[in-house]
Amino acid sequence: MARRGAAAPALALALLAVALSEVGAQGAALEDPDYYVQEIWSREPEPEPFSPPLPAGAGAEEREPRPPEPKPPKRATKPKKAPKREKLALEMPPPGKKNNRKGMRTKSSEKAANDDHNVPVAHEDVRESCPPLGLETLKITDFQLHASTAKRYGLGAHRGRLNIQAGINENDFYDGAWCAGRNDLHQWIEVDARRLTRFTGVITQGRNSLWLSDWVTSYKVMVSNDSHTWVTVKNGSGDMIFEGNTEKEIPVLNELPVPMVARYIRVNPRSWFDNGSICLRMEILGCPLPDPNNYYHRRNEMTTTDDLDFKHHNYKEMRQLMKVVNEMCPNITRIYNIGKSHQGLKLYAMEISDRPGEHEVGEPEFHYIAGAHGNEVLGRELLLLLLQFLCQEYLARNARIVRLVEETRIHILPSLNPDGYEKACEGGSELGGWSLGRWTHDGIDINNNFPDLNTLLWEAEDRQNGPRKAPNHYIAIPEWFLSENATVAAETRAVIAWMEKIPFVLGGNLQGGELVVAYPYDMVRSPWKTQEHTPTPDDHVFRWLAYSYASTHRLMTDARRRVCHTEDFQKEDGTVNGASWHTVAGSLNDFSYLHTNCFELSIYVGCDKYPHESQLPEEWENNRESLIVFMEQIHRGIKGVVRDLHGKGIPNAVISVEGVNHDIRTASDGDYWRLLNPGEYVVTAKADGFTVSTKNCMVGYDMGATRCDFTLSKTNLARIREIMEKFGKQPVNLPARRLKLRGRKRRQRG
Repeated sequence: MARRGAAAPALALALLAVALSEVGAQGAALEDPDYYVQEIWSREPEPEPFSPPLPAGAGAEEREPRPPEPKPPKRATKPKKAPKREKLALEMPPPGKKNNRKGMRTKSSEKAANDDHNVPVAHEDVRESCPPLGLETLKITDFQLHASTAKRYGLGAHRGRLNIQAGINENDFYDGAWCAGRNDLHQWIEVDARRLTRFTGVITQGRNSLWLSDWVTSYKVMVSNDSHTWVTVKNGSGDMIFEGNTEKEIPVLNELPVPMVARYIRVNPRSWFDNGSICLRMEILGCPLPDPNNYYHRRNEMTTTDDLDFKHHNYKEMRQLMKVVNEMCPNITRIYNIGKSHQGLKLYAMEISDRPGEHEVGEPEFHYIAGAHGNEVLGRELLLLLLQFLCQEYLARNARIVRLVEETRIHILPSLNPDGYEKACEGGSELGGWSLGRWTHDGIDINNNFPDLNTLLWEAEDRQNGPRKAPNHYIAIPEWFLSENATVAAETRAVIAWMEKIPFVLGGNLQGGELVVAYPYDMVRSPWKTQEHTPTPDDHVFRWLAYSYASTHRLMTDARRRVCHTEDFQKEDGTVNGASWHTVAGSLNDFSYLHTNCFELSIYVGCDKYPHESQLPEEWENNRESLIVFMEQIHRGIKGVVRDLHGKGIPNAVISVEGVNHDIRTASDGDYWRLLNPGEYVVTAKADGFTVSTKNCMVGYDMGATRCDFTLSKTNLARIREIMEKFGKQPVNLPARRLKLRGRKRRQRG
């Protein structure tokens, strides 16, 4: 696939013209991950690996008292504003979030640390440059994490990752932290960076647990080049004690007084919650130093050739970026909004089509949604990158993208919950925690805020003596849900109206915190179970759709990859039936399937909900092909138009497939699209007032839906009604007339 074209530099220039001045410097840094480090060390001598002697008493076994007044850390609850970026590339940080990590330092503390450790003092602009090493994103492998002791395997060092979640059973292999085997001052957990690294800070959390309260309240930090000789970070002449956590979920950042260059870094707890144990989760901030001979660095290195805006965008920047793309590709893009959030922010969507704003007969409609959970930011940024990419590649005449745009009407909604995102953005990528910004402003989880149509369907199916066959599609929304007093988010109502207005065929909602594609049903049929495989009548189609994304992702189907938290989805090749994972009533997937024609899936794009900005190029490479392949699946199955004898399209005609207990309906122009796997199908079209038509339709393996049109003639009764209405008369209701005559005869006899 062509990655660059004439449009790529033009889009970059347009972004610069609207005050996104940092894009150019970020693009340069992304082409060389060590760009910024090289610039810094070209101005000062490269530090030699150090192996200073242990400080006096460092190996003693005496128990030290817990520090009464540790130094206050930087907390997520009160983030400090990031300083303004300079426009010159040499003064720019490498690609990374404009985060809240800048700490207060004095020249005296820098001098003291420099005297004690013989580490070069960094310039002021270096302080905020280092991103996370990657404990949360799994870039740091389990083999790089070590600890003094562990309570058991499920609480080993490999579980000491920021934001890692425990399983349902917290005493299994998947618990929620590293926990030391003993509660004493000689416990530690360390990270092997596998190369010289400029360490700048440590972020800690307590144990993720529903039942237990375990966290570390203070700790020391030590560094080493050989894992044998350790140097403790000092504050002046004494060992520095960092203040840890005051509860178990909110991450706390502590910056080192000056950066330390070493290969290993170790956290040594000094005090912990009185009623708990030594347990923590952590992330390390550090800049790997240039080392082209380092095997591990080369193996994990990821670059991209796409010239895109790799940064986190707040609401204003997102809107501006969409405007830039629209200006670059005005002939194929249109910006509109589907409603407003609780706080009044417009829910912007972009349409990409060869005829924006117009539904073309025979052209299917697709959508991507992201940001239903405001703190799951990766999906939001992937969709903004996708907008740029489609525009660039279309202008560059990439044949694949041109065909996709001209044969599909694509709708992209990058941020369904902008209120939640703005809240998560305040905490930042590392300090936001697992749930900050997840819900809407009024505390509603959009992901399960849709009407529960599953129960209505299954209850109707269970009534064997019902007079009519239970409907299997277009199930009506309950009246209570439509009332103003119902607990329904404004964002949810907007999406429902959007999906009822546009005849979507296929959609994906991007989420975060896992690496898997989930397909419906999301709700279990057995009311007493929390996990149960609950397939739809189109289970084989959904499995294929899910696999099309997972199999083209760089990591989802990799059997060697580590599980994000507790679930291993490799048995289904990176896919899972939603109900067999965890039951959710009122999900978007189930609602779309039962109320509209749309086949909807949930795509979990990464273990880290809110990755650091420096990870965006790699995440884009992981997901780019999958995002395109999934859109292309809309052209599998059958399509056609249902017309009357005069050639006029019949809306709301029902399309049934023999053996599949789920129907779809035609759009306003009589056109339809039915997703099906390859095979031969008996398809029936029917509509009120028309005769039924049935034909065989063959679906092949090649891309492109099979054309399967229907022409329906009106029934005799429908013709009689038309004739009588034409002459101002109503057709005779024969059963009612018979009853009337019988009643008259009885009265006459009486």
